[in-house]
Amino acid sequence: MHKLNVLVIAAALASGAVSGTAAAGGQTTTEGWHHDDIANDLSDTHYSMFDGVRLTEQQRQQMRDLMSQARLGTPHINVSEMERLHTLITAEKFDEPAVRAQMELIAQQDLVRQVQMAKIRNQMYNLLTPEQRQILDEKHEQRVAEIKLRMSN
Repeated sequence: MHKLNVLVIAAALASGAVSGTAAAGGQTTTEGWHHDDIANDLSDTHYSMFDGVRLTEQQRQQMRDLMSQARLGTPHINVSEMERLHTLITAEKFDEPAVRAQMELIAQQDLVRQVQMAKIRNQMYNLLTPEQRQILDEKHEQRVAEIKLRMSN
């Protein structure tokens, strides 16, 4: 589940919060960065959505219940689709349309999983008190600032 969190964060950063073109407002870009570099940096921090937030036992149990439901309702990674991609990549002749179609299929399946996890995280966030939400929001801003700093170096 931790790797999925990292992928979701990396995707969000790559697609919106940190991507784009540099503007007069000092917006940070991902130019010169590979998405794998960002994901690796994030995984090194062992990011968890609720780091620094003290949860009550009742909140912990509710979150465990939500995660259990998510595991049951979220589609699993389709290993046969990954094997198909591997076969295409290791073929003697590269078939770009077939690879593109396979990658789109895998990306669509991943999108379904990511949306499901975002829904669960939203439900978890809504279990928090206003004070806990403030702490979580402050921690998020700190992480974003750290990532921007890493990217500027």
